[in-house]
Amino acid sequence: MMKRSEILLAGKNKSIILRILENDKGGKIVLSSLAVVVFVVAFCNLFIPESSIFHISTFTVTILGKYLAFALLALALDLVWGYLGILSLGHGAFFALGGYAFAMYLMRQIGDRGVYGNAELPDFMVFMNLKELPWFWYGFDNPVFAILMVMIVPAILAFVFGWFAFRSRVTGVYLSIITQALTYALMLAFFRNDMGFGGNNGLTDFKDILGFDLSADTTRVALLIITFFALVLGYLICRFIINSRLGRVVISIRDAESRVRFLGYKVEQYKLFIFVVSAVLAGIAGALYVPQVAIINPNVFSPLFSIELVIWVAIGGRGTLYGAIIGAMIVSLASTYFTSALPEAWLYALGGLFVVVTLYLPKGIVGLIAMINEKRKAS
Repeated sequence: MMKRSEILLAGKNKSIILRILENDKGGKIVLSSLAVVVFVVAFCNLFIPESSIFHISTFTVTILGKYLAFALLALALDLVWGYLGILSLGHGAFFALGGYAFAMYLMRQIGDRGVYGNAELPDFMVFMNLKELPWFWYGFDNPVFAILMVMIVPAILAFVFGWFAFRSRVTGVYLSIITQALTYALMLAFFRNDMGFGGNNGLTDFKDILGFDLSADTTRVALLIITFFALVLGYLICRFIINSRLGRVVISIRDAESRVRFLGYKVEQYKLFIFVVSAVLAGIAGALYVPQVAIINPNVFSPLFSIELVIWVAIGGRGTLYGAIIGAMIVSLASTYFTSALPEAWLYALGGLFVVVTLYLPKGIVGLIAMINEKRKAS
């Protein structure tokens, strides 16, 4: 039998998550629904025969995993935009850097199985007549080092950028433009072949991850499950921050920065902390995205992608966290369908949807649902 102290400890540990999600009915519903979807998709892919109509293809598993990675990215932006009031148009840069960091590890795992059979140099380096591995590729044959770089590289960029921007008190549209310029500059840099990141072709042709075949169904399902748990963990971290005293100060900065500064709070430090945490979450999302889509190239740095990310959060409902997840999932699903059915019309439809949401649904889908529920209660 368990001792009383062990029972109390187990109850205390369990209550941590419950306390974080306290009064967060929407978050519980969204995460629970996603858990059911992930379980059903994984089960039907692995245990239902392909001949059955209930079998779910590996392609669907991959697409869902990609959507969950996008949801984590949207969550990262909502933390900064929805609660700190900083509209970042460059979060795609942190996502891309995390993706490239993990893609470098996947490239090193190819070894002599590449087209040119070079055990040390990736194929694109052999094609460019490079004789030795660039110094910044050292260490990426180690998965632990690669995972650390997935978080450290975006964090360093966010820290350096935020240090200068926030200390200079750059705010509003000016800060948004600077973040957009940042990701555009990185995109141009990564397009260069001599940067050592594959140029416009990017990094691709991955073989395995941690010794497991990337094309295997079990590996794809494992990546899906890992991405889901990363999303849940990211949500809990964001919710913990927002529910804390730190979170209350952050929300106050969003609503009345000058008053918070007048009260003696070091506003720049709070902004910098949230911005770095958000960048780390975005980098992790990029690392989870890469092995599932099996490619990353400089187009991920495109300002258009970062703007689309803002649309996800706006449509779902910013300042709610779970609204960002909803928006990312819905818009990504619509993008998958319309870019194949009506590719020319998709961008116009997306832009029109953003205008409609901005004008008539400023709180997004989450706000619309809340308004409907209030009317029902009133009637």
